[in-house]
Amino acid sequence: MILPAPVAWLILGVTAITLGLLLPFAFHRLHLLRIAARGRSIPGLESGDMAGVSGTSDALPRVTVQLPLYNEAAVVERLLDAVALLDYPRDRLEIQVLDDSTDETVARARARTEKWRSRGIRMEHLRRGSRDGFKAGALQWGMERARGEFFLILDADFIPDSDLIRRLLPSFRDRGVGMVQARWDHLNEEASLLTRCQALLLDAHFFFEQGGRYATGCFLNFNGTAGMWRRSALEEAGGWSSDTLTEDLDVSYRAQMAGWRFVFLSGVGVAAELPESPRALEVQQKRWAQGGIQTGRKLLGPLWRGPWSLRVKMEGTVHLLGHLAHPLTLGLGVLLLPSAVARESLGLRGLLHLDLMVFTLATLSFLTFYVSAGRVRRRPWRRLVPTAVATLALGVGLTAPVSRSVLRGLRRGVADPFLRTPKQGQEQAPIYAAPSIRGDGLLRAVLLTWMLACIGLAVHWGYLGSLPFLVLFTFGWGWMALGRQTGAEPESPAKAARRQPEAVTLGGASSGA
Repeated sequence: MILPAPVAWLILGVTAITLGLLLPFAFHRLHLLRIAARGRSIPGLESGDMAGVSGTSDALPRVTVQLPLYNEAAVVERLLDAVALLDYPRDRLEIQVLDDSTDETVARARARTEKWRSRGIRMEHLRRGSRDGFKAGALQWGMERARGEFFLILDADFIPDSDLIRRLLPSFRDRGVGMVQARWDHLNEEASLLTRCQALLLDAHFFFEQGGRYATGCFLNFNGTAGMWRRSALEEAGGWSSDTLTEDLDVSYRAQMAGWRFVFLSGVGVAAELPESPRALEVQQKRWAQGGIQTGRKLLGPLWRGPWSLRVKMEGTVHLLGHLAHPLTLGLGVLLLPSAVARESLGLRGLLHLDLMVFTLATLSFLTFYVSAGRVRRRPWRRLVPTAVATLALGVGLTAPVSRSVLRGLRRGVADPFLRTPKQGQEQAPIYAAPSIRGDGLLRAVLLTWMLACIGLAVHWGYLGSLPFLVLFTFGWGWMALGRQTGAEPESPAKAARRQPEAVTLGGASSGA
């Protein structure tokens, strides 16, 4: 097939721009991997050393545990039971069950709260009567009524170990520290290929992205849960705000721009449930993407006008705009075969090998990122490499719906509701189903059809070098379009709850959860 020269040059130009914008995101991850692997050791802090958090009750600060809930019937009882067992003096601990629910969660949470109150646990079941401000509104409302000097925040699908407070508090001996973040561990990693891929994505984020930013003194973010805040840091940052869908990222940057420093403890983990269906995962990823871009629009101006180093500003820019990689990746996939045909039409077929080499380098950078994350958890090579390839495909598959959310995040005046991620818990079927968004299904179907056609045409026209990448995109978009999961049989909830998180090794140090 021969394309008109103007069309061919247009396709090549768009492809070159897309690759040029996407490659920095790919190689930036390798930079963070290299930095995180070198490690940053602060004795007594990195592993969550409990020195200085023993002794008499009067010597310990007051801690408020905040549990924001919205229709979490499948997991609420598990959460409250775990939090009630936190090892901290009862006269110094209060637990706020911030319940905005409209379903049976209310009755379950109230009954569980009454049970633990009868056993001497200071646990309150609090209801606002509205869902104004969503999670951010609930946290701010609770903070205004709390007595704690520090706030431990846990989402409904997390199960903390009893010593979590005592492992996070030592970092606050430094009065300049405003927030301490633990890593996430995974209750149901072995449920399916989908959950195994998510585990790699999250491990790469915590060990390398969070770890790399922390190691270089750049801004990092509170992940919305499994972290502890100093009250004064929240107050000086202006408190929780609901004007973005990522209230955690927003307040993190505002607090650090106000002069507070954050600590990431790679050696402290909190187990959580991974979404077990593609639709549930999409809800989560779309919220993170749209909110991240909204936060970038809100804070990049003040960040660049501020007194921070160029390194901090550059890293913050890549961090806040990182979700732009989704539409760029989608565009690159759509253009794979057309760009090959364009080169042929212009007599530049020899340059196709250069294109494929650049694309291969970008692909290998992501593959290295995920494989390295798996090795931190000491996952066996025979399963790790195929899972890392599938993780690449999952990232591709998510670009279809997530790209739409990125574009919504770029638009001013868009105020979408906060859609929480559906949880499975101990239920046989999800109590709360992920909502379908009009247009997502059609987009996935169109992309899958296009890629299948491209594979057939590539074989017919002899563009065999493009086939591995075409297959990768086809598998990713097909996975999300068909909503199928493959892999091991799901664990029983009881088995998942008993399973100990794997040991982790980073920068020469080994630590369990």
